[in-house]
Amino acid sequence: MSSPSPTGAILTDRELRALLGLALRPGPSGIPIQPAQVQPASVDLRLGGRAWAMRAGFLPTGDSIEAHLEQLEDGELDLNGDGARLERGRVYLVELEEGLALPADVSARFNPRSSTGRCDLFTRVLSTRHSRFDEAPAGYRGPLYLEVCPLSFSVKLRRGDRLCQVRLQRGDPGMTTQELEDIYRQAPLAFDGEHPLGLDEVAFGDQGDLLLSVGLQGRDPAGWRARSNTPLLRFSEQGTHDPRAFWDPVHAQDGRCILDPGHFYIFASHERIRIPAHLAAEMLPVDVGIGELRNNYAGFFDNGFGWQEDGQGNPTGTGTPAVLEVRAHDVPFQVEHGQTFFRLRFFRTNGRPGDLYGEGRTGQSYRGQDLTLARCFKRD
Repeated sequence: MSSPSPTGAILTDRELRALLGLALRPGPSGIPIQPAQVQPASVDLRLGGRAWAMRAGFLPTGDSIEAHLEQLEDGELDLNGDGARLERGRVYLVELEEGLALPADVSARFNPRSSTGRCDLFTRVLSTRHSRFDEAPAGYRGPLYLEVCPLSFSVKLRRGDRLCQVRLQRGDPGMTTQELEDIYRQAPLAFDGEHPLGLDEVAFGDQGDLLLSVGLQGRDPAGWRARSNTPLLRFSEQGTHDPRAFWDPVHAQDGRCILDPGHFYIFASHERIRIPAHLAAEMLPVDVGIGELRNNYAGFFDNGFGWQEDGQGNPTGTGTPAVLEVRAHDVPFQVEHGQTFFRLRFFRTNGRPGDLYGEGRTGQSYRGQDLTLARCFKRD
């Protein structure tokens, strides 16, 4: 039997805008936070002007970030103007443009943005004197830093580039499986092509989540594999890079393919998913016991991803696939079409946001994606 649902919610755009300059404030530079940074249930964070090459990454501890810099710094970079080159395989620490001054009842969680994960940029946010990556405790006041490690491509980054995002929450916004099942009965959240999956056709986890799979059949190519010895990737430029210079197509004979250890891949989910207007979701691993691979570098879905409505506000459409960022470790690993690959955990938000995912956005979004590469690559 499911336990009673905790009370709590992720803040949406209306409340987030009211907190700009207060709970979420510019850092020492004083550059104001821009309205375009606010998403339905998250805020994009910008790189500041200072970065440091590091001899190694480090685990967050009760020590200050400055103490770790003194031990591990290997040179300072200037991200102002045209920016700086970050070499593949090296670790860097970047001061973020924004800091936090959270109320006592508000905590923060961070995740990479979609384009960050699809460029194989491994990132983690550090809050000073806090012992966990990618979170800040309720009441935290202080600066934020981003650890950046380009794993496949050397990359040009500039001040103002947005590699990560923050979501603010009160209490625990998690849902019970029973709550998610009740929502699913009202409107299916997963589809097999045009077919809405019924309650008996989709697997529920025990944390208000759905267990979903990788889709290899019906796509050619079935995925993309990052190439070696590529040109410099200019992260801030949209639609300018030739994908063929950075990616090789992956074909799945009989719905199977083998991943080579140490290489980075882009795949898409078999199921098409919908995130209702009053919920957000996060893509998480199923179980480390499924094999030696890492997936889902960037996995937060704002309200309304894959969701469409008719004139009366009723849900329509058949959802949108999720893109999977995958790296095999240690040994070659066979992936099969329909193999359970990730789970999608749903969270309560404090109402419907003013804009759903992709609405009112200038420039490219992933609203109608399938096997879509990052925004910096040309699209057919």
